[in-house]
Amino acid sequence: MPGPQYYFAGPQTASPAPIAVLGRGPQSAPEPLQVLTTLDEVRAASRRAVASAQRLLSIYSLDLEPKLYEHGPFLDTVQRFLLSHSFAKIRLLTQRPVPYTSQHKLAAMRRRLSGHIEIRTVAAEFAARTSGMLIADSRAIVYRAQVTSWEGVAGFEQPPIARLYQQEFDEMWLASVPKY
Repeated sequence: MPGPQYYFAGPQTASPAPIAVLGRGPQSAPEPLQVLTTLDEVRAASRRAVASAQRLLSIYSLDLEPKLYEHGPFLDTVQRFLLSHSFAKIRLLTQRPVPYTSQHKLAAMRRRLSGHIEIRTVAAEFAARTSGMLIADSRAIVYRAQVTSWEGVAGFEQPPIARLYQQEFDEMWLASVPKY
């Protein structure tokens, strides 16, 4: 009887290691990018991205855009994400300061779920940036080149693209450390 087959050592076998053995889980094929042109399309894409998240949402916005981020179904999806994943985190990066006592519904959610939502104002070196983005787990992205327009793109199961923008977001996030 032959011994166990190991996937991490030894000569190359004819069949590749099962993805589950490598610990990455099943990989979905990337979907084509979606072109967004209306507020409703951006809302739907944002809800879908949040619903697909398991761990981290990163949002860059001018001022938490109430038309987009105060919409009831979006807030319900965000709340479900935060309450159903114990280590879920949302990082919001805005150009305009958001006071702790702000009436914005995401800011109010931050007060209730303080360990899960953090809001920072972008550092001066990135203040000229005019785009907006929502990144879910470095796998899905909703991106608009101009926050004054609803035109943009959405990519689901697009890890290379989402990781690129996640790195950009992380750079801005780290440079925007709050000064206490």
